[in-house]
Amino acid sequence: MTAWLCILNRTNFEVVKKAHIWGVSERHKNQLAKSKIGDMCVFYIFPDRNIGERTSSIVGIFEIVSDLYFDNSELFGPHRDPEERFPYRIRIKPIKIYRPELPFADLVPLLKFITNKPNYGSHLLGKAMRQIPDEDLDLIIKRGS
Repeated sequence: MTAWLCILNRTNFEVVKKAHIWGVSERHKNQLAKSKIGDMCVFYIFPDRNIGERTSSIVGIFEIVSDLYFDNSELFGPHRDPEERFPYRIRIKPIKIYRPELPFADLVPLLKFITNKPNYGSHLLGKAMRQIPDEDLDLIIKRGS
């Protein structure tokens, strides 16, 4: 099993929660193609300054339950490109939804995959998802219990 940090905005996380689907754009399809059934997705919400958010957080953990498929139907809201549909998708099932959410800044000093702690955003910039070590998944699970 592999753990993935999936990076998205709050609006699209609401879609993920409701539809149990995670999707990425064309440029991120190869990364999503590396995922397998049984892998875990940790969802990271970046701050949406348009709605006044200033902090990022971990909002949930899901398990992958399907292989990658293509579906260009409108499901997700746009991120930067209003025409983007995030058509490369997988089905997922919820394991844990965090209420309250886990502030990401509190986890940064302890996460192994973040090597440049003061500038941790550089580890996430321009990515839809990235693999994280099992120790980081365990830490997130433990913090959210």
